[in-house]
Amino acid sequence: MAGTLAGVPLAVVGGDRREVELVRALAASGARVRVVGLPVPTSPNVEPAATLAEAVSGVRAVIGPMAGTDEDGIIATPLVPGLQLRLDAAFMAALGSRVPLFIGTAQPAVARGAQAYGVRLIEIAKVEEIAIANAVPTAEGAVLVALERLPITIHGAAALVVGFGRCGTVLARLVAAMGARVGVVARSPADLARAEALGLTAWPWFQLAEAVERQDVIFNTVPALVLDRQVLACTQPDVLIVDIASAPGGTDFLAARELGRDAVLALGLPGKVAPVTAGRILARYLPGMIQAELERL
Repeated sequence: MAGTLAGVPLAVVGGDRREVELVRALAASGARVRVVGLPVPTSPNVEPAATLAEAVSGVRAVIGPMAGTDEDGIIATPLVPGLQLRLDAAFMAALGSRVPLFIGTAQPAVARGAQAYGVRLIEIAKVEEIAIANAVPTAEGAVLVALERLPITIHGAAALVVGFGRCGTVLARLVAAMGARVGVVARSPADLARAEALGLTAWPWFQLAEAVERQDVIFNTVPALVLDRQVLACTQPDVLIVDIASAPGGTDFLAARELGRDAVLALGLPGKVAPVTAGRILARYLPGMIQAELERL
């Protein structure tokens, strides 16, 4: 990473400890980083900004938080309580077509604003290598949620992982290594074969309602409504459901409450359970992505 962004002015706006770690790494690479909505690490290459407009003035690229924004485009700033930064029309106009915006996931309002002003929008969470690397802290965070809420140990528990993509694969292997009896529900025949090869119980998708029966904990990784009322009614009354799919998750949480099921939507786990590791993942891949975008302009 060293030297790839030497002298390049960047802005980091909002975020949590992941972005603090990223700022340190960008500054160490020689980039000149302007920061708003974060504590400012001590470095001659980092300077604070009082406002969003000041932060993005004259920069070559802007990095928003992995946690993204709310539906109105307001950036997450948990480390600077009370500060409100909004990715509104004035912000997008300031960037225009020459300054790319990197952010975890873009809410529809942010995506529409970027499109209206020709802003090049890169959703970091959708970049394959970053998503794969983040699967490990995500899986560990999901297990931590389960450990905090279950009245039993993971060892010996009946656990079901719904979806067998990046996170589902890491999560199923981790829970199995802890001694759980692990089942996997997946659509792809290849995923089912892979689950069986790992010694896991493989359930085809059409047997989801059957698969959820007699499970102590269910981890959902599918970002679509899959654990609906009909499926939830097939679960044990004392089941725990940990949904780690992107908002709004893949669980009917209203139905879960009405049925008396304990269901939790666990978002942003890398930033909560392993922020330094998650920040280092960003620091490993973002500089190259920024450089590639600047070369396109």
